[in-house]
Amino acid sequence: MQTFTAALAAVGIYAALNMAILIWISIETGRLRGKHKVSIGDGGVEHLVRIMRGHANAVENMPMFFVLILTGALLGMPVLAAHVLGAAFTIGRGLHAWHFIQEDAPGWQRASGFSLSFLAQLVLLIGLLAHGVMALAG
Repeated sequence: MQTFTAALAAVGIYAALNMAILIWISIETGRLRGKHKVSIGDGGVEHLVRIMRGHANAVENMPMFFVLILTGALLGMPVLAAHVLGAAFTIGRGLHAWHFIQEDAPGWQRASGFSLSFLAQLVLLIGLLAHGVMALAG
């Protein structure tokens, strides 16, 4: 498989896994809504406030990460970089979601999830900026 195609395939894998995380947190939110009979808003249920915030955080972070990693793949990002960044981000998002799905969770889950996700985003941002500047300086 050509490197270009393999990097795109890697992006597809991690995009799909992150969609699975979104579906997971959506199902858990729905389950919690049913348990507390809350159809709109949070109904003052602390756990529902918590899980909704976790879901919103995922929706806030996932799109730009995938715009950037897809851009990187289209520019010829090494397959290994796509896998390392995609895996770190995905594991981070999974830990972060797990933290918010639980009614009372240890802080290490949120901290680790945030840190892995943030680090992957930061490395990707720096790499694309560097690539862009070098390409323009030509």
